[in-house]
Amino acid sequence: PPPLLEPLFPPQPGASPGFAERVRQHKVRLEWVRAEPAGLRGAVRVLNLAYEKAVSVRYTLNRWASCAEVPAAYQPAGPADGLTDRFAFLLPLGPAAAAEAALEFAVRYRVAGAEYWDNNEGANYRLRGRQRGPLAAGLLQDPDSNAWIHFI
Repeated sequence: PPPLLEPLFPPQPGASPGFAERVRQHKVRLEWVRAEPAGLRGAVRVLNLAYEKAVSVRYTLNRWASCAEVPAAYQPAGPADGLTDRFAFLLPLGPAAAAEAALEFAVRYRVAGAEYWDNNEGANYRLRGRQRGPLAAGLLQDPDSNAWIHFI
């Protein structure tokens, strides 16, 4: 099976207390991410400062020796608070990219001539590749992994 990307940060910052206040204060915040076979999918919440806005995710697989950027798409069925908008993104990572040691990303929000970043308080959002599924051939398995447990 392909490797799974494991976040080195809470994968649902939007579920934490005070999230709405952090969006108001910083203008842009990552809401959640999820590793999928197609890549890394996620959502970003931005403060609605103007009608025209652009949200993108800049990412690297080689510690910023090179990077790529993908636009995030506006989600019309977003939050009903009237103050924020939600944007969704997909970082298209192939099997080779997902097997890399680390993925880092930051979110960029451009609106009304200004630019705001969410880079996880300067640490970037980091994920590491982790093998999933059955153990690789040659590795020891727990001899009791298929054992029955009997309760009296």
